[in-house]
Amino acid sequence: MKITIPGKPIAKKRPRFARRGKFVMTYNDQETEEGRFLLEVKQQWKEKPIEGNITLRVAFIMPRPKSHYGTGKNSGAPKPSAPTYHTQKPDLDNLVKFVKDCLNGVCWRDDSQVVSLIASKSWGPEGLTEISLS
Repeated sequence: MKITIPGKPIAKKRPRFARRGKFVMTYNDQETEEGRFLLEVKQQWKEKPIEGNITLRVAFIMPRPKSHYGTGKNSGAPKPSAPTYHTQKPDLDNLVKFVKDCLNGVCWRDDSQVVSLIASKSWGPEGLTEISLS
């Protein structure tokens, strides 16, 4: 099964803490991002959660900045010096963590079912997350 999520890939952020009088509470400031991601997933995933072992393949395509493109007649093509792979933040493991947490209970029962993981991040004309499950 393949799921494609348009838009810039999102990385999992650390939990945040707030003091309320004598108590400290933990909150998630990514709820809206997770909600949008899940909405896209549920539109494409019409099956019950997978039982058993899962192989997860994820490709994160980051949108290229304007500085990677040429000017004038070459404005639509990347410069020869433009990098192929995305070697800056966000980290690949945080991107994968966001996807795995969002797919819990929708595509699988728990992310502990993922026994094999293949992930990559690269540059592309627009942001995209491609998820393949088997």
